[in-house]
Amino acid sequence: MKLLHRLDLYGWSTFNPARNIDFNGIAWIRPDGNILIDPVALSNHDWKHLESLGGVVWIVLTNSDHVRSAKEIADQTYAKIAAPVSERESFPIYCDRWLSDGDELVSGLQVIELHGSKTPGELALLLEETTLIVGDLVRAYQAGRLDILPDEKLLNRQQAIASVQRLAALEKVEAVLVGDGWSVFRDGHERLQELLTELE
Repeated sequence: MKLLHRLDLYGWSTFNPARNIDFNGIAWIRPDGNILIDPVALSNHDWKHLESLGGVVWIVLTNSDHVRSAKEIADQTYAKIAAPVSERESFPIYCDRWLSDGDELVSGLQVIELHGSKTPGELALLLEETTLIVGDLVRAYQAGRLDILPDEKLLNRQQAIASVQRLAALEKVEAVLVGDGWSVFRDGHERLQELLTELE
């Protein structure tokens, strides 16, 4: 796993040839138990690295399309899984907790519920007010520039834009860590504002 912009955050990726971008997993290393977000498959090296950092107690999935390797990791680590409450009736794997807008899975990790994306109630996660972690709606096909899903994949474009407006209003955001594509590690608020301007 690669060290990100904070000493307690790591990331790892798998390349998706069809979309020509990386799919990313995030690890938040904490004294009270580590949390993985939208984890992709771990290499042997990454497994050993994660174990050396204390393993994992929670896996957070931002949407049902990002189940990825969550079940396999949970089966091997006994980690619990949390996912969007809006998908509770149809979620493809067992979950221990359902998250909705305003929840805090643990202290410092706030849930923001998004609408209009390709799945109902997709989650974004705000880590200690300055790091925004997003799943599918917001992504980055090019380094240094944020984008959203193509219109044909959105459930509702106006709701999707309203969700981006909400994220762009988070003035303290410095980094935007994306599930798909290139993460932004500086000036995250400004990049979200630019994205909103392009959408409007």
